[in-house]
This record gives sequence, C-alpha cells and structure tokens, in this order.
Amino acid sequence: MRIAIGSDHRGFSLKEEIRSLLLKLGHEVEDKGTDSEESVDYPDFGFAVAQAVARGEAERGILICATGIGMSIVGNKVKGVRAALCTSERMAELSRAHNNSNLLTLGAGNIPFDLSLRIVEIWLHSRFEGGRHERRLGKIEEYENK
Repeated sequence: MRIAIGSDHRGFSLKEEIRSLLLKLGHEVEDKGTDSEESVDYPDFGFAVAQAVARGEAERGILICATGIGMSIVGNKVKGVRAALCTSERMAELSRAHNNSNLLTLGAGNIPFDLSLRIVEIWLHSRFEGGRHERRLGKIEEYENK
C-alpha cells in the first residue's frame, strides 16, 4: 500500500519511527516532512498529506503533531479525506470498520510510543464493514458536495 506521512516538529521523532515500521511491513512511503525538530507550521505538512490522499497519490495517510487535534482538523478540511484521531487500539479499528478512515492522526505527546505503533498496525489491517456505515458516509459526502 502507498502511504503518505507527515508531521510537525513535535511529531518528527514518532514520524520517523512509523516510517521505518511502514517500510518494514512492505509499504511504499511518501514522506511529506517535516525533516527535523525545528519549529514549523503543522498545516503545511497536514495539507500535503491530505491532498495526496484526496488525489489518489496515496491510498492512506498518517499525520502526527503534539496532540493530533490540529492535524485532524486540517485533514478533514480536504474533500474526500476522512481523518480520524485515534488514541486507542479500539478507536483505530472502529475508525476503519465504521468510518472507512483514510487518514490517521496521532498525538505524539498524548499516548505512549509503543501504543502509537500498535495503533498504526491495527489501523492498517482493519477493514471497512460497509452496510449501514456506507449509507452514513454517503450522507457526509452529500454535505461535502454542497
């Protein structure tokens, strides 16, 4: 799977570890930055990843900042992106199963490092259930298109 990844300075270290994990798992990774812990504006990197997902250049995206909230807001501003801020394994699973999330956001300062890696793996391997959830996503798309 092709995955776009990005972070701000607070998420840089975790982004680097997740990128390594993704490569180890056999995924193709498009790193949209940042490239250091020097202070940056998170929307620049968030929009780059979200747009890659929306345009089909990446099947999924992962964004990391201090809390994950800002990146989640950015991701959900891009038509066709369903960003989900996940802080537990169960949230990661349900964000895919019920909401078909295509962009995972994480807060590097909110959850333990090893849990973040488990969340990524669960999110990658969880499948969308469809059914009643498909109808609900269709309603979201209707609002998006207005």
